Amino acid sequence: MKPVEIKPNIYWVGAIDWAVRDFHGYVTPRGTTYNNFLIMDDKITLVDTVKHDFAHHMIKNIKNITNLSEIKHVVINHIEPDHVSSLDAIMSHAPEATIYITERGKKGLERMFDISKWRFNIVKTGDTLNIGRYTLMFIETPMLHWPDSMMTYVKGANLLISQDAFGQHLASSARFDDEFVEYESKASLDHAVIDYYANILMPFGQLIKSKINEISKLGIEIDMIAPDHGIIWRRDSKGVIQKYLDLANGKTPLRVTVIYDTMWHSTERLTVPIMQGIKDEGVDCTVIKLRATPMSTAITEFFKSRGCLIGSPTLNNILFPSVAEFLTHLRGLRPKHRIMGAFGSYGWGGGAIKEAYEEFKKMKLETVEPGFAVQYRPSIEDENKCYEFARKFARRVKEYHRQFE
Repeated sequence: MKPVEIKPNIYWVGAIDWAVRDFHGYVTPRGTTYNNFLIMDDKITLVDTVKHDFAHHMIKNIKNITNLSEIKHVVINHIEPDHVSSLDAIMSHAPEATIYITERGKKGLERMFDISKWRFNIVKTGDTLNIGRYTLMFIETPMLHWPDSMMTYVKGANLLISQDAFGQHLASSARFDDEFVEYESKASLDHAVIDYYANILMPFGQLIKSKINEISKLGIEIDMIAPDHGIIWRRDSKGVIQKYLDLANGKTPLRVTVIYDTMWHSTERLTVPIMQGIKDEGVDCTVIKLRATPMSTAITEFFKSRGCLIGSPTLNNILFPSVAEFLTHLRGLRPKHRIMGAFGSYGWGGGAIKEAYEEFKKMKLETVEPGFAVQYRPSIEDENKCYEFARKFARRVKEYHRQFE
């Protein structure tokens, strides 16, 4: 991709990664982009870099606009390697440039590069940098989603360069939301936003709300949001901010996801009457088998539902390993505003369902108890009881959901 002018004299100079499918354990079937931005002003400024594998694309894009030696300032919003690992390549071409970064960001860079010859300016929320026509204002956003994180607002362009917030893992020839929707669909873009939020930003809902409120109090006008991954929000910047608020406040469809694994298919057989019982209560339902589904996909489907039923056989008196892994991963994401239940099968001794409920309680989630368990293969009578268990669960989900409407 060639550089793209996103605002007057402000250019996307990033790279598209069409091939990546595993992003630190997060499945990316649509690839991703590494967005960074060059501001051509009296003092030429580069905001962020790209993953080191794509440094040559970034450098080529910048050279299409200016000489790298002309860069006076480099702003680093976030030091995760996909955004900063080609900083040394930039500084080798622009050794006199000053790096603007948070204090925690600089400390992190010391663990990655020899920074002894680089110039730094440590910034905090509200600090500004005048570069000519434009003035940059820095907004610290610690733990969205690393301790060093910040955003950069470009006064005069009404542009918020938002690092990982409002991003999506999408490799596309479209650079803007209106282009993407025209080529594909709004539904696929919405799904990409939710998928990204669920797997990366779910733990930070309360912080997201407070930071959006803080940005609102700064009184800045935003008509474009440029994240470090995915599509730039040119048409619907206000809409994606509202979507984040909705997600942080627990807004999700009235829906149940059944997430399970099975050893000899007994637990799997229970998913059929469970799905039917949920549907017969008028609630939508999705069924996910863990060893047939990437972990990040299961997390997204969980997040898109108000209720979740976890199914597991008992192995060695505890949860089946893939189910235990999922619940451990989920606990790290600190979900809220969901209601849980468990079902499964066992041979000569149980234990999986009890452990599942212990995990739910560690996460402080609402539960429907008791769960449902059968010994060995379920009979027709067991399946009928399981159907009624599912209907009861769906009714509770509907009751719980009303408080979020």
